Amino acid sequence: MAPAVPAVEARGLFRRFGAVQALAGLTFQVERGELYGLIGPDGAGKTTAIRAVAGLLDPDQGEARVLGLDPLRDPAVRERLGLMPQQYSLYRDLTVAENLQFFARLSALPRPVFRERAERLLGITRLAPFTARRADQLSGGMYKKLALACALLHQPEVLLLDEPTNGVDPVSRRELWALLHEFVEGGMAVVISTPYMDEAERCHRVGLVHHGRLLLEGAPERLLAAARVEGLPRPTFEELFIREIEGAAA
Repeated sequence: MAPAVPAVEARGLFRRFGAVQALAGLTFQVERGELYGLIGPDGAGKTTAIRAVAGLLDPDQGEARVLGLDPLRDPAVRERLGLMPQQYSLYRDLTVAENLQFFARLSALPRPVFRERAERLLGITRLAPFTARRADQLSGGMYKKLALACALLHQPEVLLLDEPTNGVDPVSRRELWALLHEFVEGGMAVVISTPYMDEAERCHRVGLVHHGRLLLEGAPERLLAAARVEGLPRPTFEELFIREIEGAAA
């Protein structure tokens, strides 16, 4: 049997915006049924990496693959990929129900299929009582959960999330992570970017990104175990990552 194709591959991605080098050889791989976290401070290149994998920008060098397909040139990727941008992914003057209907039409979902999926997503996101509320009247956490529901309507095999917990209250953050783990257990591959280093432990594997490069990668528990061996008595992810970032700067 042929080896399984990774869900996501980024190979030596370079991308410059004027004088800013956003990506500098970034490489990582994500398997099906895996939750992979791109962790790093603001300006690390996380959003650029997400956009490159989604096929929204063409890297200067390197390539990205989604389920073995080129996201820039293969239209089949759109049917198998879900994307939740960092901001403004919804129509703020439409209601919860209207946003779901709009994204369902973009995916050409038959009405019976849309009704079934929308009902399920509204239930698991706890948005069912708010279908008549406009998106601009939702709380930050409810807005992010609606954006997630819209990205999941067509049941993608790969889901890209750009800082979905940014500006979200702690309870909503916990609920969002619980939803992601439920989808991953069903076989979906999820790539999530976040500046919150304490969220690393919620991922199967993480990659620490700084100035467009991968400084550290691995399973959270293994990274902490290696740090203890190196002399940090009871390290946190924040301490570990800051040490790596300061070491790279030095």
